Amino acid sequence: MTRQSISFTKPNDDWLKNQVDKKEYSSKSELVNDLIRQARSQQVQIDWIKTKLEKAEESGFTSDSKEQILAQSKSRLNG
Repeated sequence: MTRQSISFTKPNDDWLKNQVDKKEYSSKSELVNDLIRQARSQQVQIDWIKTKLEKAEESGFTSDSKEQILAQSKSRLNG
């Protein structure tokens, strides 16, 4: 594992210490790594949604109602 040295603002450092003190994490490093994993996962989801929205915008407009669009979406999700 790569070792890094980073600085935190006082409120962020206090929050990190509090999480470790509450035994939520065994160390600040573990907590920071978990936060980074969560951010990376969120970015994957954001990228997926962005791609879907871009494809939808490129495909043009539809005359389908909200109800029809919802039914089509549910049908696709359910196989």
